[in-house]
Amino acid sequence: MEQKKVLIIDDDARNIFALKAVLRSRGIPSIAASTGAEGLALLEGDHQVGVVLMDIMMPDMDGYETIAALRAKEGEEHLPIIAVTAKAMVGDREKCLEAGADNYISKPVDVDVLLSQLQQYLSV
Repeated sequence: MEQKKVLIIDDDARNIFALKAVLRSRGIPSIAASTGAEGLALLEGDHQVGVVLMDIMMPDMDGYETIAALRAKEGEEHLPIIAVTAKAMVGDREKCLEAGADNYISKPVDVDVLLSQLQQYLSV
């Protein structure tokens, strides 16, 4: 059975590059999208995505809207979503979880925390 991959949705190419490098160094396959709409499109027909790393602060369709759209898609209601955001004010974690994220990591990302959370959803 093929290992599940991580879908990174982030509008900052530097964040995508850094996250993909960390995942690649651990042998975790990943794909990336720079917008919420692109991320949703990548999920169409790709049943190998095991978890989504979702940036919250994105133009057009932000992370909250993307999470809501993903949760509304048949068959994707239970796909694990980890909010990965620089929005680290009091209450932001709760807002992400209320929006439908399963977990929350603030930027800059602590690699050990990220890998620990991914381990819950993937065979890392």
